[in-house]
Amino acid sequence: MLLRPGADDLRLIGYYLGKVLLGLGIVQVVAALVAFGLREWNSLSSFVIGAALCGIVGGASEAKLASRQQLTWAHGMVTVALAWLVGAVFAAVPFHLSGHYEDWLSAVFEGMSALTTTGLSVISDLDHTTLSMDFYRHLLHFAGGQGIIIVVLSLFAAGGGRIGTLYVAEARDERILPNFIRTARFIFRVAMVFLVAGTAALFLALLVAGFAPGRAFYHAINLFFAAFDTGGFAPMQASVAYYHSFAVEAVVMVLFLAGSLTFGLHFALWNGDWRLVTRHIETRTLALSTSLLFAVVCFGLVRSGAYDSFEPLIRKGFFTLLSAVSSAGAQVKNGETFLSDWGALAPAAIVAAMAIGGMASSTAGGIKALRVGIAAKTLIHDVRKLLNPESAVVVTTYFAGKRHILRDQTARAATSVLLLFIVTYLIGAMVGLTYGTYDITQTLFESVSAASNIGLSIGVTDPAMPRGLMAVYLVQMWLGRLEFVAVFALIGYAISLARGRVSA
Repeated sequence: MLLRPGADDLRLIGYYLGKVLLGLGIVQVVAALVAFGLREWNSLSSFVIGAALCGIVGGASEAKLASRQQLTWAHGMVTVALAWLVGAVFAAVPFHLSGHYEDWLSAVFEGMSALTTTGLSVISDLDHTTLSMDFYRHLLHFAGGQGIIIVVLSLFAAGGGRIGTLYVAEARDERILPNFIRTARFIFRVAMVFLVAGTAALFLALLVAGFAPGRAFYHAINLFFAAFDTGGFAPMQASVAYYHSFAVEAVVMVLFLAGSLTFGLHFALWNGDWRLVTRHIETRTLALSTSLLFAVVCFGLVRSGAYDSFEPLIRKGFFTLLSAVSSAGAQVKNGETFLSDWGALAPAAIVAAMAIGGMASSTAGGIKALRVGIAAKTLIHDVRKLLNPESAVVVTTYFAGKRHILRDQTARAATSVLLLFIVTYLIGAMVGLTYGTYDITQTLFESVSAASNIGLSIGVTDPAMPRGLMAVYLVQMWLGRLEFVAVFALIGYAISLARGRVSA
């Protein structure tokens, strides 16, 4: 039985939501300082209003809703599910005030896309938005890529035993160090190191490409935020294609890979344990799937006549594939040309790569390589059981940080989430078809991109898109980022709150 939540339960959830809003307010203060330095007064006022709202609501929640009640798994799941919704709404305030969005829904869509590191955008006239507003979009990628809860744990947390549930509820299941706060702060340190190194590398590449130093730095730091946090935003409408630089593309691809790695593997790399990386089920799954899909992409591009030499196959085909599988969403060609130039086979491989996504407990989205690898292991396990005598005991193992025995519960959980993602992809595609404007290739591509938090677009997502479809994609981004469980917990909590007592 699930008991109706009481006032203390709601106070506790509100208290931690207040902490999230305070963290988001800090992000807006940073953007405000950039606007002040650049003398962009309209953007400055937008950030000040947004930060003030976050500060007032967040501060009041923390001051008036403080509770000594123990934080349970139910509290953690519900708090995280609400945090991403509330965070997107408050993040949308500066967007809405900027005048670059058609309506409030468009601004919230941009906020959700930014925080979930999806990168689908409905901004109007991106090339002429203020520098500080564009920086804010990318800074939200950084905050969301590490996880809203990760940022809060790093800045405000005390008492890791009470808030570890928030960490896990946010679809992070690795405790790299002895407690969750130290793990969160390690993740933040990794991001800071990559921030310095990645921005420096992009800065040099842009200088070589002919950019002035100030402009090179601005583009470098925004590109880093989008690439490392596997988000699809870019400073210019043309995305990475704008730079016409192989050096920029190469650095961005390295950052894609870094962002799609689980932080447990980052920890192993920091300690020089390369053997752990090569044995991990996720690295093996990604290496095999990406190799096979790249072969399909090359065959499709050559067959369609789009490209017939090595350089464009790498700079266009492999870059797009890596952008898809890492869920980075950066583009080196106009999305609408996927249909007109690439034929049918290559875009289908890109959709498959988007569906798989990167690694669990990383900034990447999608089904995740861990679940795909476990599903494959489960299939092999079942075949082995059929081929062996009934009395034989068949044991299948996999390596993910340490050797694990594949148990029925693990296999069911991986398969269930995999099926939920597939159903979500199909629902989004079917909704898109009801508008009669798009074909199944377009709607399926865009639906997978939204639900997997990828950001590649085939041309469906734009400022004038149907608002009902925009709302569906917004929900898909939310579901995909939280991998369903926290959202289901929120729904169950709401039902129990309404009915008082329901069956478990």
